[in-house]
Amino acid sequence: MLRAALPALLLPLLGLAAAAVADCPSSTWIQFQDSCYIFLQEAIKVESIEDVRNQCTDHGADMISIHNEEENAFILDTLKKQWKGPDDILLGMFYDTDDASFKWFDNSNMTFDKWTDQDDDEDLVDTCAFLHIKTGEWKKGNCEVSSVEGTLCKTANNHILISALVIASTVILTVLGAIIWFLYKKHSDSRFTTVFSTAPQSPYNEDCVLVVGEENEYPVQFD
Repeated sequence: MLRAALPALLLPLLGLAAAAVADCPSSTWIQFQDSCYIFLQEAIKVESIEDVRNQCTDHGADMISIHNEEENAFILDTLKKQWKGPDDILLGMFYDTDDASFKWFDNSNMTFDKWTDQDDDEDLVDTCAFLHIKTGEWKKGNCEVSSVEGTLCKTANNHILISALVIASTVILTVLGAIIWFLYKKHSDSRFTTVFSTAPQSPYNEDCVLVVGEENEYPVQFD
C-alpha cells in the first residue's frame, strides 16, 4: 500500500522542485546552466556604477558574473544577437582596494577570468570590468561611467539554490510524514486486533450463566 502511494505522492512534488530550479522569472529571460539572464537594451544616464546595478536589482537580479568559458561564450553569443551599442559592456565586477582583488557584485567566487594583456602596475582604484563583445575578452575600465546603452543581468545562483533546497526539504518532510503515519496506523490496527483476539474467555457459556442467574432468584431455606 505504501509503495503504491509513494510514487503518486513524489512525482508532483519532484516536478515542482524541478520547475523551481529550471524556470526563469518570465519568457523575456534566457536560461543557461543553473542561472537566468536578461539583457536590458535601454540607454540611461548614470552617476555611479550603483545606478547601473539598480537596473538589475529592480528585476530581482544582479549585474552579470561569469564563472567558466562556456558561460562567457554563451553571453557573447547572446550579445551578438541583441547588442546594438558600443563594443564593450559592463560586467558586474569591481576592484576591491581593501584586499587588492577583483570581486563580483553578486558575491559569487572568482573562479574564472579572461583578461586581455594589460599592465599589472596600473592604478586600479575605481576600476570595473568590461566584456568586449567581438572577442569575448575582458578589459579594465573606469567605473565612473556617465551613461550605458544597456545592462546585462543575471539571477543570483543562491536564489535558485535556496528555492531548490526549500522545495527539496518539503518533499523529504512530506514523504517522512507519510511513512510515519503509515507505520502508526499499521501499529494501531495491529494492537486493536491483538486485544480482541487475546481477550480472556468466560468459563461459562451463555446458557450456564442464565441458569445460574435463575437459581439465584430463589433463596435456599433450611429447616
